[in-house]
Amino acid sequence: MITKSLPSLFTVGNLFLGVLAIILVFNERPDTAAVLVIVAMLLDGLDGRVARALNAQSEFGKELDSLSDVISFGVAPAFIMYVVAFGDIRPAAAAWVVTAIFPICGALRLARFNVVAGTPGYFIGLPIPAAGGILATLALFHNELNVYVLLVSTVLLSYLMVSNVKYPNFKKAGIPKAAIWITPIIVIIAVIIGISKPSFISKMIFIPLVIYALYGLKKNVDRLFVLRRRKHKSLETTEDLANSKTHL
Repeated sequence: MITKSLPSLFTVGNLFLGVLAIILVFNERPDTAAVLVIVAMLLDGLDGRVARALNAQSEFGKELDSLSDVISFGVAPAFIMYVVAFGDIRPAAAAWVVTAIFPICGALRLARFNVVAGTPGYFIGLPIPAAGGILATLALFHNELNVYVLLVSTVLLSYLMVSNVKYPNFKKAGIPKAAIWITPIIVIIAVIIGISKPSFISKMIFIPLVIYALYGLKKNVDRLFVLRRRKHKSLETTEDLANSKTHL
């Protein structure tokens, strides 16, 4: 019974860290709050793999995971960004709307994921853990970046979550059943490192997350250009055939 509940414990841990991140950012500890979002990403990546390794997958676990993700990677990062960067924006309603849009799009992204069959090996839309991780760590650069750059970035991340952009799915990489006992140790080590060097860890994680977000966007832009070239060639072929018939 305990073994079958292990994946849900990881998911609840993810939710707990998300709530704690919200509390910490309102206590003027945004660096630590961002680290908790990163550690929550680790737990989110482990719960599904542990469930598959233990053959403990369930609809309950799936729904619990989605609800937890909305808090940890939707609400928490949005609050982090709002508190450290958007609080002085005028009119204030603009900051409120942009802050609200992010978790709303995250919830829509999760709802679609739960009911719409995706492309094997890919996510449709930027996964909310990646979007939340980027937003939480991006907030740490609020002193270096213009606030309107942060506003646009928040809106762009929100759009990418509900878009049809394809992103590689790395969740299929499993964990050997014999190695499951190591996962709590990994989480503990990650928490210790994150607490000891919060700013460094958050900004280090930021780079691969941004590369991941831009990778999916680039692949779809490339695909758009390929489709346009094909359409252009098709039109040229049609015109050539029409011209040849005219000459005949």
